[in-house]
Amino acid sequence: MAGRDDRLDGKLVTVTGGSGFVGRHLAQALLARGCRLRIVSRHPERAFRLRPLANLGQIEFVRGDTTRPSTIARAFDGAYGAVNLVGAFAGDLDALQGAGAGRIATLAKAAGAQALVHVSALGADAASASEYARTKAEGEPAVRAAFPQATILRPPVLFGEDDAFINMFAKLIARLPALPVFGPEAKLQPLNVDDACEAIANALADPARHGGKTYEIAGPEAISMLEINRRIAAAQDRKRTFVALPDSVSAAFATLTGWLPGAPLTSDQWALLKAGSMLSGQNGLDPLGVKPRPLGLFLDRWMVRYRQHGRFGAESRAPR
Repeated sequence: MAGRDDRLDGKLVTVTGGSGFVGRHLAQALLARGCRLRIVSRHPERAFRLRPLANLGQIEFVRGDTTRPSTIARAFDGAYGAVNLVGAFAGDLDALQGAGAGRIATLAKAAGAQALVHVSALGADAASASEYARTKAEGEPAVRAAFPQATILRPPVLFGEDDAFINMFAKLIARLPALPVFGPEAKLQPLNVDDACEAIANALADPARHGGKTYEIAGPEAISMLEINRRIAAAQDRKRTFVALPDSVSAAFATLTGWLPGAPLTSDQWALLKAGSMLSGQNGLDPLGVKPRPLGLFLDRWMVRYRQHGRFGAESRAPR
């Protein structure tokens, strides 16, 4: 992670949707570069853990709802730049990440922000069957129309020690002897969340170079869903049986159960998974000055807490 950055040192950056997984990591990256931060969220208390990382007065929290512009308009006052991280898989997605993204860009521009980084999604597609992918795609021109010099980043699934992706599978693998795998051959290029945050910070620091551009960013390797599960099991030192489900079964499961609260796979998520999440061209991390790190660099260490005996287990024991 980069240290203090003269281009960002002392500058105020407003981060909308900043209390989530990516927001917490981005805050650490920007604080380390000397930024002052204004975190905007419906639930800013979820980001209070960042307070000890900041100097006195370096971070503030604003309670606001991005679907109600009047509640967040003042959050951009005096800001050098802004980062929009707002995204969701449920709710009024157009208000959140479609037209809503354009409203955030409009507020940032009106307040005089010099830089804006809008985080979209790899695979954003206005013709997608997935409402998530469709509204993410619709948000991009809305942002560009309001703030022409915005930098748009399209990341894939992001992984980290505290994510909801790798850890979801890790918990299931630790508990169950056999697991179904939806979309087993679907391929992803997962990206380390801190590498993504470095890319965001670099784009924010140099709008003259990166403004007005759209970058697809992704990790260094393409991995199928079945392989991801196998790697997690191996890192836990566990033998597990994985049942690769045919697409027809996955689609039927999503249709029949996806409407239930807490369903493991909704129809929208199935559409996203089936499409995969792969670069369509050059990895935009190259011009952003970031060298992405592979999942394997972290997995063994992160999976220690899921092993039968934790860090006290014998490393030489046979998988169970």
